[in-house]
Amino acid sequence: MRIPTSTVAAIVGGLGATVAAGLAAGASRWNRASRRTVVRLNAQREAPGTPTRAVTFDPAALAELPEPVRRYLAFALTPGQPIVRRARIQHAGDFAAAPGGWRPFRSVQHVTTAPPGFVWDARLAMSPVLRVRVRDAYIGAEGSMYGAVGGLVPVADQRGTPKIAASALWRLLAESVWWPTALLPGSGVAWAAIDDRTARATLTDRAVSASADFHFGSNGEVVRVTGERYRAVGDGQRLTPTEGHHRDYVRIGGMMVPQSGDVAWLLPEGRHAYWRARLRQIEYEYADGSRSMSDLRPN
Repeated sequence: MRIPTSTVAAIVGGLGATVAAGLAAGASRWNRASRRTVVRLNAQREAPGTPTRAVTFDPAALAELPEPVRRYLAFALTPGQPIVRRARIQHAGDFAAAPGGWRPFRSVQHVTTAPPGFVWDARLAMSPVLRVRVRDAYIGAEGSMYGAVGGLVPVADQRGTPKIAASALWRLLAESVWWPTALLPGSGVAWAAIDDRTARATLTDRAVSASADFHFGSNGEVVRVTGERYRAVGDGQRLTPTEGHHRDYVRIGGMMVPQSGDVAWLLPEGRHAYWRARLRQIEYEYADGSRSMSDLRPN
């Protein structure tokens, strides 16, 4: 039996419409969940008894810091710089779940500094129409990682363990170069010198702690961050050496921040680079109530 061409076209068109409707529904559900997660992030409050934090940067606060950290913060900040309380950052680049398997992605990350927390919401393009959505978060001293094809079919869901929390806090610490006032004294970060170009930062949030080594360039800028971070392996977490590079510094919101970078796991079989991206847009909300926004997307 020969099916008329018009009938075949109608069937294909109907299937396409069904798939499109499903993808739209998945995206809508995902976006609603992300908005709820951001609301939880912004609703956090510091624990009672937390010392009052500064509103602006005073260079006198650097006196007791190791020399490479003083150089960095003097490079990144100017006297009177308002302290960042929240940030919203957009990146675009490539992500590789497996070595060499690069796929384009775009992400929006919401950050709070007091107390520390973030929500990272990314869209990973597996094909011209198929997206994997990923949402990582650290809220209330708890870390989580959730991924779903089309925002509907789960492919990763890990949360609630001390290792996941420590991994998420390590990430937040290493990314603080995009909101550098969070690396000042009184922000929850303790610094220890390693040599004249390296210092170890330790960020503590309630029962969670993370340490990373910051490596500084000739101008004082952070060029690399290294350490050991828990990596998702199967249904568990494995402590793994990692490194991230920061490049192309520019002044944004009064602060020197990198425009591009990459991150890699240092595995026994070799270096697995899995994230490389550039800034697209960054917004700051400061402790004095002011705000700023910078758009770095090409015209």
